Amino acid sequence: MLAQQRQSAILELIRQRGGVRVSHLVSRFGVSDMTIRRDLEVLADRGLIDKVHGGATLAGPGSTEEPGFAAKSVRQQAEKRAIVERAAGLVEPGMAVALSAGTTTAALAARLAEIRGLTVVTNSIPVADALYQNPRADQTVVLTGGIRTPSDALTGPVAEAAIAALNVDLLFLGVHGMSPRTGFTTPNLLEAAVNRRLIGSARRLVVLADHTKWETIGIATIAPLEEADLLITDAGLPPEARRQLGEQVGELVVVRAD
Repeated sequence: MLAQQRQSAILELIRQRGGVRVSHLVSRFGVSDMTIRRDLEVLADRGLIDKVHGGATLAGPGSTEEPGFAAKSVRQQAEKRAIVERAAGLVEPGMAVALSAGTTTAALAARLAEIRGLTVVTNSIPVADALYQNPRADQTVVLTGGIRTPSDALTGPVAEAAIAALNVDLLFLGVHGMSPRTGFTTPNLLEAAVNRRLIGSARRLVVLADHTKWETIGIATIAPLEEADLLITDAGLPPEARRQLGEQVGELVVVRAD
């Protein structure tokens, strides 16, 4: 197989899977590690892929590109369900909890509707909707006001002022990306500011992030990795990422999707 043909096949494989490891490509194409790395270098130079530790992924969006809530809600559904089940186990009746915007936190909200006596604070319209659709007389839902973003978050000074006056036991934070260099990030500057307010209101920070968030970087840093008391992710996270995160977050929990 010619180098150009192999590179086209590698690109198609990455498009199908979202990412591949060098070791898998070496085995699949029967060439050396160095040959595969040269192929990936060519594809990366053309802006078609992003090289990551031990492999490659499709070229990521810009650091300010923000997919809408509906688009994100269909991604990594099995992984999100497993993360949500683990997160729901942290919540006890009578707690005050905060949920940031995000598709994983919205899925968690549906589970929290089963727990009595909760006060739930959120700046997310879908999170509030999930609780309103399953109302309980013994639950209180506090939805901030603010300016709506593409991810259906409410942001700006109104949202920040509402959150600043509150104190909660747990914050479940959804993020756009995470990396050792940039920490937890978002593509929306206003949302980053509100999320920092949420962190300041919480006794314990629990970040919910599936494996695709690794080495994805948004324009605004919400918090360094070290600020997370607990990070719940899924088994798709590479071993090197697990090592780095395990050294920086308070506790790393890896769940397996069905």
